[in-house]
Amino acid sequence: METFTPPRPFVPHVGYQQDRDRSLRGLEQEIRNGTIDPPILPLVKECIPITHCFTVQCCYGHFVHQLEPDPENLIPVTHYRDRKEEIEPIRYRIAYLALCIEDIPAGHTMYADLQEMADRNPVFIQFGSADWFSERMPNTYCIQLEPERMKTEDSGLVTWEEASRIEELKMPFFTNVTEILLRHRVL
Repeated sequence: METFTPPRPFVPHVGYQQDRDRSLRGLEQEIRNGTIDPPILPLVKECIPITHCFTVQCCYGHFVHQLEPDPENLIPVTHYRDRKEEIEPIRYRIAYLALCIEDIPAGHTMYADLQEMADRNPVFIQFGSADWFSERMPNTYCIQLEPERMKTEDSGLVTWEEASRIEELKMPFFTNVTEILLRHRVL
């Protein structure tokens, strides 16, 4: 799946409230079913009260390799620091948050905040549109954590050095996204 294209301009979204309501109902079900990666559940819950956005999809990011073949595993790759020769190749399933953002001033501010976050580290963080989401719902944007060289893919092979760097950036990445969401709770 192509996960990234340059951000599309906002367009009218006449069914925004209905799409948001439907998405929130689905999100409540996913929370009950435990299908959201536990480390990002608090972040996803922060989206709920923000009226100018809603969560479309998200992933904590997973390192899949010989010693952790489960594609949903949450074990930090650095746990295998002493065995790194045994775990390459490492498939990284990207960390991201996909949001539908309403075409109103508060939504434009959120868009700018997410773009600014990505601009601080474009080597590993990108903000843009994802054709797969945008074709189904207007004004859908993704903030993602992955090497720039593979920004158009939802997973790919990374080196030990890249995997370690991604692991190092993961918590600050999600913390920064959460801080943006918290600021938008009061807009």
